[in-house]
Parts: sequence; C-alpha cells; structure tokens
Amino acid sequence: MPMINPPRRVSVLADSDSRWKWGAALARRIAPEATLDAYFLNGRATPTERQLAEVGVVPDSSCEVTVAEFLADPRVAEADVLILALVGGGAQALLHGTARAWSALPSRPVVITGYVGVVYEKLTDGLLLRAGSDIVLANTTADAERFREVLAGVGADPGSVVETALPFLGGEQYVPAPDSRRFTVCFAAQPSAPRSRSARRALLERAAQHARRYPDRDVLVKLRSLPGEQTTHVEDFPYQRLLHELTIPAPFNLDLVYGHMSDVLDRTDLLVTVSSTAALESLHRSIPTAVLTDFGVREPLGNHYFIGSGCLTSWDELDAGIVPVPDQQWLRRHGVIADQPYLALQQRISELRSLPEMPSLVPYYSESRASGYQPALLRRYGLDPKGAPLVEAPPPDARSGALTRIVRRTVRRSARRCYRLGAQRVAPVIRRWGQL
Repeated sequence: MPMINPPRRVSVLADSDSRWKWGAALARRIAPEATLDAYFLNGRATPTERQLAEVGVVPDSSCEVTVAEFLADPRVAEADVLILALVGGGAQALLHGTARAWSALPSRPVVITGYVGVVYEKLTDGLLLRAGSDIVLANTTADAERFREVLAGVGADPGSVVETALPFLGGEQYVPAPDSRRFTVCFAAQPSAPRSRSARRALLERAAQHARRYPDRDVLVKLRSLPGEQTTHVEDFPYQRLLHELTIPAPFNLDLVYGHMSDVLDRTDLLVTVSSTAALESLHRSIPTAVLTDFGVREPLGNHYFIGSGCLTSWDELDAGIVPVPDQQWLRRHGVIADQPYLALQQRISELRSLPEMPSLVPYYSESRASGYQPALLRRYGLDPKGAPLVEAPPPDARSGALTRIVRRTVRRSARRCYRLGAQRVAPVIRRWGQL
C-alpha cells in the first residue's frame, strides 16, 4: 500500500556508529526517496569517516554538531520527520530542546525515538526518557507490550508506541555453502560483552581453538572498530590487541574482519556471539546462530534476552558439531519474522502529518516532576531545565563575523579532537594501568 503524503525530507541525529546505522536504515524504510540529512552529535562516540562508510548509507548532507548548533539549524525544523537516534538522556534533552525551539512555529517535524537493538536492561529508565516523542518505536511484539504497560502505568501515552522491526534486518536467505566454498564461522564481537580482559581473551582463545579443530573452516572475528575508535560502549580491551596474547599463535584460518555486517553474513554458515544484534540479523536470514553461554546466562551480558530462542549454546557444543535450532514462535514475538513491519509506522506518520496542527512536544520528565533528575540530565547536554542552551554565543561583529565564526569553529573542532583522543586512547590506557 503506497504511503499517503510521504515525507520528502528526513533528518537523523545520531551519537554513535550503531545509532546512525539504526537511524539511517529507519529513514530509508520510512521514505526511501526522501532527502536524508545526517547530524552527528559531538561527543565521545562520534563516528569516524571509516565507521560511517561501513554503515553503507550515504546521506544527502552531513555535519557534526553540538546540541545548541542542532537546535539553531533552521533546516531541522523544515524536515518532515526527525529521528532521534540517541541514548536515552540525549533523547530527553533533545525533546526539551526542540519543544522550546519549535514552540512558536506553525508546523514541525514528526519526532521519532526508539532503540538500536534489543532492550535487555533499563527498560523503564530508557523508555521514560523517550516518552513525549510523537512515536516511540518498539522492535518486537514483546517490547511493544512492555512499553505500553510501563507508559500507561506512569500516566504517559501508551498510544505513542508503534511496533516495527529492527530496520537493518534484511539480506538474502541463507543457502548452505557449496563444496566450492569453505564453511565459514563468524564470531560477532562486542565492545563490552563480556567486558573483562580475561573473559575476552578466553573467547578469542576458543575461537582460535575451533579454527584449529576444523582446519577446513574459516573462522572470522567480526570487529566493530579499529583500535582508538569508539562505539556506543567503551571497549577497554580490543580483540586486535588480545590476538597477540594467545597461548598459541593464531591459526592460518582465523581472521579479524571489518565491514558491513550484512556483507560478512553473505559468506557466513554459522554466526556465534555473546548477545550482539548481529544474532537477530543472522536469524532473520535463517543462518544457523549460536548465542554463547560460556560465561553464564546473565543480565550484564545481555544473552538472557535469548532465553527461549533455542540459540543458547557453548563453544564446547559447537566444537562437538552441535548446531542450535531456533524456535519459530520466539522469532515471531521478537521481530525476527514479521509481515509488513513498517506499514503501521508509515500510517502513523501520515496521520500525524495530516493534522491541521501538530501538538506540542511534552516530554514525560519536567523540572517539577523530576527536580532531582531532569535538570542535571539536560545540563550534561548544555541545556537548562526548560530546554534552552545554557550559554548563548554573542552575535559576531558585522565586520569580522565570517572570520570570527571560522576561528571559533576551528578552535572548537581542535578541542573536540583532543577530547576524543583523551577519551578514546589515553583514558583506556589509564584504566588498564589501574587494573594491573
């Protein structure tokens, strides 16, 4: 069914590579032909050019911004849809900021928030930080039910929840490897699951052990980032460095790989992970998928999300040739199998855009409702409790305005680079020293 009055311009504000992947893919699902404007929030996890290229979605425009710069950009208010691909605190700050910035405008974009992957922790906290957007996306039937229950329970609008699926699920269905291609096992690594050095080295040892046990197989360790790059979660012990600490040197058929996850899955016959959303991408394509239990089934790891999926297994079982078989009912309830998952979202967007006047954005948290939480949260993003920038830059001098702006921008970008160097390279080294 064609979308009535489809959006012509979609803006995405993202704060990391994984959230850009989610937001960009969602924008293309909503309106494939729309102009896509990309904004990247400056911070610890601002994606690098390599990380952006790895996602594979090329926007029509792109820039790195602070919260104040984003709110002051007139193009944002002119978009038909704004996707806030941010952590919960960032979504809350931008909801307050845009509500204030657009309060006097005759029209505004439809504002969408959601989750990059599976929701396995901080359900209530993260959801209420997103409450107040026009649409809160749930990636699964199970999530939609939980979201509506929580929102109704605190007096927020459960009708804002719209069920979809993870927008980057796709690709060709799996066909077993022919004799002309080597069987390929892919271990999808994560920056923080598990977190400790010993556990991460043990996982790498097991992958290497599997490669030695099956010399006729290729074992790939799919990495998210290069050393020094940051993702949503801090990675203190990159696998690239741990590779040199293996008890026995890595076998010839073990390789570290980068690139778009979909491209790696094109040649994968068995996907292994602790709890990466790559498991959902793999299951969507009917690729045999194993979620590891070697370090327990525990909330901090996130693998408890896969209870009932039929995918929980261990390296010992994989070494013995056991291949998990997924539960089809679990796949349906968790958004892996879905019919027309974006139809309801497109209809909701059309309904909102057809209104004579868009309602004001009213975030769930306010200074009066959460005086010990909301002001400090917004302050971290440079906003006061009402959503106004804390420091307004003075207007540039009429004679030297352009030069002033250039100098200010250059200094600011240099400061950001220094900050990222400290956050991404120096700080992890200091943390490791502290653990010696």
